[in-house]
Amino acid sequence: MAKKLKNEKALLREALVMVLDDAVKRGVVEFDATDSHDLKIQYAYRLLVHDKAIAALPNGQESLPKIKHRLAMWVTHQLPPEHELLK
Repeated sequence: MAKKLKNEKALLREALVMVLDDAVKRGVVEFDATDSHDLKIQYAYRLLVHDKAIAALPNGQESLPKIKHRLAMWVTHQLPPEHELLK
């Protein structure tokens, strides 16, 4: 796996907020209070792959840590350069 990002957990949270809010606004998904955090992470990843916003991980390499890292990397390109999480 690539080098861990500084603030990776916070970047992941930001990515989830961005992707899942967009998905709910588009009417693509509705989450229950009982849905797990890992399920939401996997859904966000699959939605970005479907939208062709990120490249899919190779088959057999879709582990949760790699998915989390891919989402954190994606959000670094979505945030403005002066954002506090990128410093």
